[in-house]
Amino acid sequence: MDQIDAGSPSKDDCNLAMLAHLLGIFTGFIGALIIWILKKDSPGFANSQAKEALNFQITITIGFLIAWVLAFILIGFILFPILYVANLIFCILGAIAASKGQAYRYPFAIRLVQ
Repeated sequence: MDQIDAGSPSKDDCNLAMLAHLLGIFTGFIGALIIWILKKDSPGFANSQAKEALNFQITITIGFLIAWVLAFILIGFILFPILYVANLIFCILGAIAASKGQAYRYPFAIRLVQ
């Protein structure tokens, strides 16, 4: 019952993809960037998920920069915890999906890295 078909990613690819999603919680876009740089020349699951995590972390970074600017008029202080919680939740959801070998697409992300 636990058979792996030819189209499913290897366990190593699943682990790297899961790591790319989880590192976003601790390192921002740096962790996903490193994994994507390592896997960008080999098409596959780890490459696509690292790219997805990188795009989301870039989006979150832009959001934090906007929140920092808006903090001068006090709106940003509301945005900081919202962005942090959204990052935490979506990174965990992405890591869970990646560990199962399922591609995860963040609900909102600027797709800068193609």
